Amino acid sequence: MTENSFRWEKRGLIFSPDGRYDWMQSHAQNPSVLVLEDRLRVYFTCRPKRGGDGNFAAVTTFVELERQNPGEVIYVHDRPLLPFGGPGTFDQFGVMPGCALKVGGEVWLYYVGWMRTQGAPYSHAIGLAVSEDGGVRFRKLGQGPLFGRAVKEPFLQNSPYVFKQGDLFHMWYSSGVEWVEQDGRLESIYVLMHATSPDGLEWKREGTACVPTRVEYECQTNPCVVRVGNRFYMWFCYRCGLNFRNAERGYRIGFAWSDDLTDWRRDDRLGALHPSEEGWDSEMVCYPCVVDVDGKTYMFYSGNYFGRDGFGYAVLSSEGRA
Repeated sequence: MTENSFRWEKRGLIFSPDGRYDWMQSHAQNPSVLVLEDRLRVYFTCRPKRGGDGNFAAVTTFVELERQNPGEVIYVHDRPLLPFGGPGTFDQFGVMPGCALKVGGEVWLYYVGWMRTQGAPYSHAIGLAVSEDGGVRFRKLGQGPLFGRAVKEPFLQNSPYVFKQGDLFHMWYSSGVEWVEQDGRLESIYVLMHATSPDGLEWKREGTACVPTRVEYECQTNPCVVRVGNRFYMWFCYRCGLNFRNAERGYRIGFAWSDDLTDWRRDDRLGALHPSEEGWDSEMVCYPCVVDVDGKTYMFYSGNYFGRDGFGYAVLSSEGRA
């Protein structure tokens, strides 16, 4: 990747759930890539069939891709990566990957737990699981969340992306700012916020939105930050907060940059990926994960209806930005 060169060439769908397991009936959301010596491991969220009450659950697992040809799936994991929490815990009804990173000899997976609630449809908080075998088997740090509600952040927190710069860990994440009722249904409104930590465990929050919004009741999620030279680039996804379950108001990929990891300037025209004219990503593009591999820069992302049909990828063009 070179500075200010962000024209993407789509390479197509990589993985689509095919109902091979009861717990993997649909969706491949939130692809999070761990670059290994000989392959790419992609953690993602899938869904079993809806329960009798009409609710769905979120399950985390992974696939592995050829390092030199990420469109080639070489392994599909045959079980969920993390169990659901017990009754009353923050991840009782689902676990979704946020990001995986190597810390010392371990792999840390920051993940999102789902909890159903009475006053609002659901709640989210952020947990941490640790692997000592390179990212195949994980143990949760504990039954409770690592990062959740606070005095000035009383609603949900999700979609963590953790990035180490110097001696500090930086986390960008979604934090709920309100619930809005429409047609008898509550919808969550959330924006991206920033926190720092000396060890990746204890976090100091800024508690304010870090990326400007551009649409009414904008919802922002799934940030991914990459450093190029002395500048930092962020891809994320956003949508309208109301009437969003359609092609016109659903998720799109946004883009911002910063020179200090605090002040972010947004211009989606400069680096975003757009929906296709037809196919699996023609109505929605969401949950971007940008990684550098052997001199190439890839964006992994999900498509229509929040990744119902799977995830695919694009490669950064050598021609640069339009």
